[in-house]
Amino acid sequence: MTSPLALTLLPTSHDLGGFTVRRVLPQKKRAMVGPFIFVDEFGPAQLDIGRDLGVRPHPHIGLATVTYLFTGGIDHRDSLGTFQTIHPGEVNLMTAGRGIVHSERSPEAEMASGAKLFGMQTWLALPDALEDTDPAFENIGCDALPMIDDGKVGARVIMGSLWGETAPTTCHSPTIYADMVLQAGGSLPIDSEADERAVMLVDGDASLDGLPLEPYLLYLIAPGAKPKLESLGGGRAMLLGGADFASERHIWWNFVGSSNERIRDAAERWNRGAFPKVPGDEQEFIPIPEVPLTRGRT
Repeated sequence: MTSPLALTLLPTSHDLGGFTVRRVLPQKKRAMVGPFIFVDEFGPAQLDIGRDLGVRPHPHIGLATVTYLFTGGIDHRDSLGTFQTIHPGEVNLMTAGRGIVHSERSPEAEMASGAKLFGMQTWLALPDALEDTDPAFENIGCDALPMIDDGKVGARVIMGSLWGETAPTTCHSPTIYADMVLQAGGSLPIDSEADERAVMLVDGDASLDGLPLEPYLLYLIAPGAKPKLESLGGGRAMLLGGADFASERHIWWNFVGSSNERIRDAAERWNRGAFPKVPGDEQEFIPIPEVPLTRGRT
């Protein structure tokens, strides 16, 4: 029997003091899956009462961030003046373009009882023509995202077109992204025609054509394969991918670009305070680290 898998990527785990972040992209074995150049899974966790997630203002260029929660809440602020609390099942898409600054904090109501954290944050590389586009932000609510539900499976289409449904979320290049919740005995075909596809199990159990999946690993599906995702006892998995990205991308800290010159310019601008401030969160910022956790082709 031919395996439906082309590659399996193990995450690198980072303990951020009360919760764990597991990063599967980027890494040496694989730089991208479609436009996805950065994939983090965080939690599940509950912070101490009164503790804030506390991601201070920091910059981005050349990418779009996608934040998606299973439980908990996050207050997003950015240099466009946006304030948005993201809730489970919604999607926050922030397009950095030539440059944006944002912060991520725990809502006060969440902190009062101990903020919960469980979700995904991914970065999508912007194509060459959009690297210098104007920064933008959009929040798509649960009701606007298509759901496929047969009683045994509930699959929410976050981006792109899957199972005959299309999400309204902006796609800067061909992208697929979905949240798949399977009840015991549920199954779902992974039959997208996207060039590159990958699945991550985030809760419970699941298998692809009978091959058991381990939590938080990223399983790249072989080109042309149409495996079936199944669960014995119930599980949750994320599907992501899209078109094979047309040009090479470099990634360093919070910056993505088609050249190192773009990244060096962004770092220099951040160091001299040339990025805009975040209204309502102007007092703090994250300085550029000497050795950033996010590094790829540089």
